[in-house]
Amino acid sequence: IKMAGDSMFPDVDTDGSEKSEEMEIVVNVGGVRQVFYGDNLNQYPETRLAELVNCLSGGYDSIFSLCDDYDPGKREFYFDRDPDAFKCIIDVYYFGEIHMKKGICPICFKNEMEFWKVDLKFLDDCCKAHLSEKKEELEEIARRVQLILDDLGVDASESRWKRCQKCIWKFLEKPESSYPARVIAVLSFLFILISSVVMCVGTIPDLQVVDAEGNRMEHPTLDSIETACIGWFTMEYVLRLISSPNKLHFALSFMNIVDVLAILPFYVSLTLTHLGAKLMELSNVQQAVQALRIMRIARIFKLARHSSGLQTLTYALKRSFKELGLLLMYLAVGIFVFSALGYTMEQSHPETLFKSIPQSFWWAIITMTTVGYGDIYPKTTLGKLNAAISFLCGVIAIALPIHPIINNFVRYYNKQRVLETAAKHELELMELNSAEGKATGSRNELEDFSREGKEGPFYSSRIKVSHSDTFIHLLSEEKHYRTRLQSCK
Repeated sequence: IKMAGDSMFPDVDTDGSEKSEEMEIVVNVGGVRQVFYGDNLNQYPETRLAELVNCLSGGYDSIFSLCDDYDPGKREFYFDRDPDAFKCIIDVYYFGEIHMKKGICPICFKNEMEFWKVDLKFLDDCCKAHLSEKKEELEEIARRVQLILDDLGVDASESRWKRCQKCIWKFLEKPESSYPARVIAVLSFLFILISSVVMCVGTIPDLQVVDAEGNRMEHPTLDSIETACIGWFTMEYVLRLISSPNKLHFALSFMNIVDVLAILPFYVSLTLTHLGAKLMELSNVQQAVQALRIMRIARIFKLARHSSGLQTLTYALKRSFKELGLLLMYLAVGIFVFSALGYTMEQSHPETLFKSIPQSFWWAIITMTTVGYGDIYPKTTLGKLNAAISFLCGVIAIALPIHPIINNFVRYYNKQRVLETAAKHELELMELNSAEGKATGSRNELEDFSREGKEGPFYSSRIKVSHSDTFIHLLSEEKHYRTRLQSCK
């Protein structure tokens, strides 16, 4: 490595006789040699390469403020940077835009662009989308790590009630926090299943009993089991509401609204049974209670709280609104067209089942979705041909958006697994840095390890997690943690 002393180099050319536009600049980036001309570099004078054109007249201080090393004999500038990223960045001088190669970490590429002082506006839109996605992953990892750190940390300044709230919240909301929390999660899951089974079994006539007025009602034993399940759901919801850090956000959460809808019908029907008879006719009360009891099916959606697969499916459908909208549009157009054609072609038959176009909508729906109940069917030859074309078009219309929806499901599921693994790696690195008392970057760690020697299993375990120089800056600086995103490679 060349030193920056004056005695080590010939005098720098300072006569200014050579025009900057015609100057030839030789750049060596990570062993890859590139030759540039001043007229190309001066198109973007604020970039680091353009500053090299005029740095020779400023002396060695100016030169070494821009590069890592310099050979005055060859007039060659050395940079210890990523050559693959550099090959992409120099496209801005020739094409006015930059495309990121596949396999390069977007965050690392952004850091390279900042080093070469190239504005992000030159990055193509497709690559910006990839960069935004990686930023969202970093934010999600940082959020997960911070949540875990908050759970592990104990603030002595908090009151006893606050600490109790936090313990209850972890106990009910985070099954992975402890063994008793996992037991409670399993019990909650079993109560949901038992309640759903009781709701279904209670409708079997052989298991029902007849009251004094001759009306069938659920067996008292099943009623008792359901009451116990509702009591568990109520206690669970109240404790979670009391211990939640943000009551408004908790109340407006979708899954918590589902919990309320699963609990509320029981208490409303109980109130109507005991008090409603005094205010209205008994038959009306029974009808209202029956309608409310049907709402108990909402409790099956509580399973989504304990199933990552159902949550992933919900997210995939949410991200597939565009595809689902296209599916509904295709079906709507096909239903309107084929029902109108079917009505017109069947009018010549004396025993036609197509009485009107709106009535024909039902036939078009069950035909295009390949259900075919057979309650309405064509009897003429043209009508049968129209039916054949309609169900073929229906199969094609339904099959088209299936692949994007499946891709969204698989992509989100794999992404969640990667984020979960990355969050665990971040915690391992934090523990490692805390144990060693180090919070430096990966390059400094590698230098320290080389001084200590490359012998022993401790070094081999450390070197595996010290190869990335991408850091998560979103974690609280007060924690004094500096961590790396392992999943960006």
